[in-house]
Amino acid sequence: MAFSLFGKKPKPTSEEDQPKRSFFERMRDAVAPDLSLAEEVEREEELQQEEEQQPVSLPEEMYEQDNEEENSSGFFARMRQAVTRTRESLNSGIDSVLALTREVDTATLDELEAVLITSDIGVDTAQEIIATLRQRALREGIDGGPELKRLLKLELLKILNSVRSPVARAATPPEVIMMVGVNGTGKTTTSGKLAALFRAQHRTALLCAADTFRAAAIEQLEVWAQRSGVDIVKTKQGGDPSAALYDALNAGKARKVDVVIIDTAGRLHTKSGLMTELDKMRRTAAKVIPDAPHQTFLVMDATTGQNGMQQARLFTEAAQVTGIVLTKLDGTAKGGIVIAIARELGLPVVYCGIGEKMEDLIAFDADAFVDSLLGD
Repeated sequence: MAFSLFGKKPKPTSEEDQPKRSFFERMRDAVAPDLSLAEEVEREEELQQEEEQQPVSLPEEMYEQDNEEENSSGFFARMRQAVTRTRESLNSGIDSVLALTREVDTATLDELEAVLITSDIGVDTAQEIIATLRQRALREGIDGGPELKRLLKLELLKILNSVRSPVARAATPPEVIMMVGVNGTGKTTTSGKLAALFRAQHRTALLCAADTFRAAAIEQLEVWAQRSGVDIVKTKQGGDPSAALYDALNAGKARKVDVVIIDTAGRLHTKSGLMTELDKMRRTAAKVIPDAPHQTFLVMDATTGQNGMQQARLFTEAAQVTGIVLTKLDGTAKGGIVIAIARELGLPVVYCGIGEKMEDLIAFDADAFVDSLLGD
């Protein structure tokens, strides 16, 4: 078992000058083609083979933190940019339904429900939202599109805020975060970006390479550790992931780090052996640090939309998931999956990936998301 500390950074790769886009501009992009459950399983196996063959790529340089005011405005602009595709798809549908000349009647609400479903909010969730809008429209005498859109915005916020909860911190450091999910969702990349985010917040982090199954997974996490300026605990490929976790947690305690992030192997919820292994890792963590892991984040690919929900349900049951990290939100037009996750899984989206750069993992903000989604 080796403990590796990376101090020397490789030269940064040069990029062409590009205009900086703010947070509120980047949260407006989002969605990809749907897959059946059979295709999903087949795709999972293909992704695993592809990941084993792909070379490790270097992430972007560690990003600098600007002042608080610039961070705030930048965050909203980036969120807006990220959901551009979802916003354009959703708004065009809503605006065509809620034209000023349209009366808010049953036909209007039925058409609005169809628009919500196409954004991957989900049938049950869309029906629940429309039922609420129907009642409020009658009770409050709403007869115009703009007012109905305002009510829709409030209803989406209500759903997201119903699962909003502060991220638990360990009573005594280190806080232990376990990253779980299927192959191809970006767990390893997200683990590295999360470590960089914590470091930018002046918190010390340690990465644990507990994905001993996928070829190059350990090397990939090593690159992220080096570039984000954090330590890593690793073992050899094919080794016992629980042993790597055990060593990492003891190292974290000895070095008094704030957070230990555990990158686990991708696994299908249908593979009972791998799910049992995950349970073993949880028990091992609790032996070293009481109540660990303090957080278990399920990493989901936003582009899979509703087809990822069944996986999420089963992972939630087996791995005691406390929050969702939604990757590739900028690559889908069906960002409504965020609403479905909150309503159907009862889990908050805690972070979202909005690009490939190191700084493109951001804390999720319900108000910014809904404003970005339904803004002009």
